[in-house]
Amino acid sequence: MPEGITTACYIVASILFILSLGGLSNQEKARRGNLYGIIGMLLAVGATLFNASVGNYGIIATVVAVGAVIGAVLASRVKMTAMPELVAMLHSFVGLAAVLVGYATFLDQTHPLEGAVKTIHDVEVYLGILIGAVTFTGSVVAFGKLNGMIGGKPLTLPGRHLLNLLILIACIYLGYDFIQTGSQTSLMIMTVLALLFGIHMVAAIGGADMPVVISMLNSYSGWAAAATGFLLENDLLIVTGALVGSSGAILSIIMCRAMNRKFISVILGGFGSSNGNGAKAEGEQGEAVAITGTETADLLKNAQSVVIVPGYGMAVAQAQQTVSTMVQKLINTGVNVRFAIHPVAGRMPGHMNVLLAEAKVSYDIVLEMDEINDDFPETEVVMVIGANDIVNPDAENDPDSPIAGMPVLQVWNAKDVIVLKRSMAAGYAGVENPLFFHDNTRMLFGDAKESIDSVVQGLG
Repeated sequence: MPEGITTACYIVASILFILSLGGLSNQEKARRGNLYGIIGMLLAVGATLFNASVGNYGIIATVVAVGAVIGAVLASRVKMTAMPELVAMLHSFVGLAAVLVGYATFLDQTHPLEGAVKTIHDVEVYLGILIGAVTFTGSVVAFGKLNGMIGGKPLTLPGRHLLNLLILIACIYLGYDFIQTGSQTSLMIMTVLALLFGIHMVAAIGGADMPVVISMLNSYSGWAAAATGFLLENDLLIVTGALVGSSGAILSIIMCRAMNRKFISVILGGFGSSNGNGAKAEGEQGEAVAITGTETADLLKNAQSVVIVPGYGMAVAQAQQTVSTMVQKLINTGVNVRFAIHPVAGRMPGHMNVLLAEAKVSYDIVLEMDEINDDFPETEVVMVIGANDIVNPDAENDPDSPIAGMPVLQVWNAKDVIVLKRSMAAGYAGVENPLFFHDNTRMLFGDAKESIDSVVQGLG
């Protein structure tokens, strides 16, 4: 394929990727945004494969086929609840690829470089491996935290911030030595330090911040891809990596603002451990009052306005279809039903929105926290389905709470609150929730899907 056609394909693919990001910013346009991304990626891969500089098609075809089969099988088996883990693992692959490409480029002496060109090339190699290594191990640790292999509590080593600073200084010095001398030893030591830094950085972040971590690692994977693009002299990979890196960084900052957290403090593991007395013991809270599915149905039928707050528990129980059925029954009887979505509900950005879209819930009744928080005082019934930390009043009332200052859905202001949970266990942040003991709160215990099924039966 002539170079001009390849460049033209890359330009079109870049435009499609930009349109894809624009589409994904809106629920109604998300499907079209995904389609743009798929077409752009097919065009990009095709143009790259048929470039004049590419050969060994037999090896490429074999590797692509093996990867496609593995990816298709794994993706088809992944449940929506495990989607955050899958995303984290995919980020790790991008980081590992950046490290391998960096070393392959460094070891390739086919066309020796000199002068300023060599210096620029060495900087690209060093940064690509550095960012890739941090992304790789950080994503692996995030995967472990999300699927329960690693505990959600932050790893708070003594002097951890000083340790991070020393690693940073060492990497800067090693980078200077590598650029000056081309020392492979310096490059390898930096790689080990970067791998360790990725582990320590994510391990020190509390479980409640996992949505931010996923977004942050998404950004890192983008910058790693951009660095790889510089090494391979691939303009499209540079553009794509920059798009992913910048959009991931912006999303991380937006989510930190939604949680009233500073992005730097999250990265440094400043959230997730108690700042003081923390959560109170259950005995000091009061007594939780249980409710049955039939009683819940009666309460809903007699209400004029209902707000549903979905959380990770709904995803685990795969209850979104049943919830959609319940909502439709209520709407058919004239009840005003809406959903309240917290920015960090679930384990990754947009987790709840995707589940509700999968269940064919109308976008018109799915509202963000800022759009609905002021409406709770006029709401008769709120159903909290498997959510915990995002409806915890201690975020506003207890300055010593680990989640103090985090904006939450103020569901306790409604007339009646029904919380669906398997047990009285604390949420992912490990913080007790006094909402469960409020006078206007009732607990519907059990699997969320089974509980909602009983409510649907009660609605008739």
